[in-house]
Amino acid sequence: MVIKPMIRSNVCINAHPAGCARETERQIAYVQDCKAKKHIENDQGPKAVLVLGCSTGYGLASRITAAFEYGAATIGVSFEKEGSEKKGGTPGWYNNLAFDCAAKNAGLPSVTLNMDAYSDECRKTVIDEAKKLGISFDLVIYSLASPVRTDPDTGVLYKSVLKPIGKPFSGQTVDMMSGKISVMTAEPATEEEAANTVKVMGGEDWERWITQLEAAGVLARGCMTVAYSYIGPELSHAIYRDGTIGGAKKHLEKTARSLDAMLTAKLGGHAYVSVNKGLVTRSSAVIPIIPLYLSVLFKVMKGMGIHEGCIEQMERLFTQRLYTGQDVPVDSEHLIRIDDWELRPDVQTEVNARLAKITEDNLAELADMEGYRHDFLATNGFDVAGVDYDADVARMDTIA
Repeated sequence: MVIKPMIRSNVCINAHPAGCARETERQIAYVQDCKAKKHIENDQGPKAVLVLGCSTGYGLASRITAAFEYGAATIGVSFEKEGSEKKGGTPGWYNNLAFDCAAKNAGLPSVTLNMDAYSDECRKTVIDEAKKLGISFDLVIYSLASPVRTDPDTGVLYKSVLKPIGKPFSGQTVDMMSGKISVMTAEPATEEEAANTVKVMGGEDWERWITQLEAAGVLARGCMTVAYSYIGPELSHAIYRDGTIGGAKKHLEKTARSLDAMLTAKLGGHAYVSVNKGLVTRSSAVIPIIPLYLSVLFKVMKGMGIHEGCIEQMERLFTQRLYTGQDVPVDSEHLIRIDDWELRPDVQTEVNARLAKITEDNLAELADMEGYRHDFLATNGFDVAGVDYDADVARMDTIA
């Protein structure tokens, strides 16, 4: 069959196996090139890494950097829909296939588990796999993003929402395929919805992971754990930082401080939250103001020569923050700020000036819709260089 992108309301609902594989291979090639240019040796970074949420975005980029820039053994966990002969899988499932294939060819130990990372069963499986490999994790990346989580203690299923708190939020958005600008409104969350979002996206599960891994003896002396967050510009704070997701992220940040104290006392280790740059994800495309903001941000940052995608961000996080031979730099809130270029005053001033005068007529001039659209499509394996999208795909359960 010939596979073309199926897009509904800024959401792509299918994936191209070969395109996902090629995009994963591109990221691998990027960090291999960085390793050669920077003369990085394997003993300069992590040796055994667990990535929770390993299949897409920052999680995938973290795993690629750990493995192919530093030679680390990796265990990755994600919950993906598998492809069958006739039915497609999720992009992350194909990304994982491509990663494992490349790791095998490079002689790098890798285990990928398609499991619910919120479950204690998954934690036990990871611990068992680590012991089979004879490794102790010196880095644990927490990059989970899910709309639901079942509490292992109570069996209650919690659902997260992305809503403002207190009052509705309205903002412009842009249809990435047509370029049409419209206004999107999000209604405020209830107290229950806000609390449930913290249960899903806050630090409770992260703490459970680190506590159980430490008790099982599979964390190395000096182990670091890093979770990911986003703060973004003031114009999006009402829907993000000060909304339900922001509340969950603040809980995550509070958890980092308590985990840091625990790891320091027991293993001489540390816990951090890394605040990353805004990028195209499956969720960001449907948040009011964010698609338009990102398309303008990309234009501005590319013009200044400081634009980064997921792999560039994570490569910089590892080489310029986590593994420099010095203490990890943090701000007054104990946060790693790898969003520093996005929030530079000159960047934000220019972005705000463009947003104030943007229309459908000058969209191409003021925003990088082409780049935004490419990133959106590439996340699902489309618009990737070197892939013949008119070629027949014989099976949907392989990347070959």
